[in-house]
Amino acid sequence: MNPIIDSIHTELMTKKVPDIKPGMTVKVYQRIKEGDKERTQMFEGIVLAVGSGTGIGKTFTVRKVVDGVGVEKVYPLYGSTIEKIVIKKTAEVRRAKLYYLRTAIGKAGRLKETMVKEEVAAKPAKIAAVAEEVAAENIAEVAAE
Repeated sequence: MNPIIDSIHTELMTKKVPDIKPGMTVKVYQRIKEGDKERTQMFEGIVLAVGSGTGIGKTFTVRKVVDGVGVEKVYPLYGSTIEKIVIKKTAEVRRAKLYYLRTAIGKAGRLKETMVKEEVAAKPAKIAAVAEEVAAENIAEVAAE
């Protein structure tokens, strides 16, 4: 591709996005402008597919069922209206595209969940103390040799 276009794409792809895969349950926070006001709308559902496209043109499809009606939205991964994407659950899937969930009813539409690792927020002072202890032990070992 043209190097000028590549440089523009890399500038626009500076936003950090999580590694989204089919079968994940995600919350997508999207900015919506209505007249003069701006608000954030949340959409939570299962990722059916991470669409084709590379770089800035990559998309993903999210589906949820509301009052018995399936709703699907296709979001650009690096869209300027996307505030953040939060991964709620993951599931074991054996397909790249989960379009069969559109017609699956009841138990057939369930996915086997796997655990999502919670990010543990440790205190910075405690981390620093442990790092100093390890460094002191390493220095003592090197001095002893």
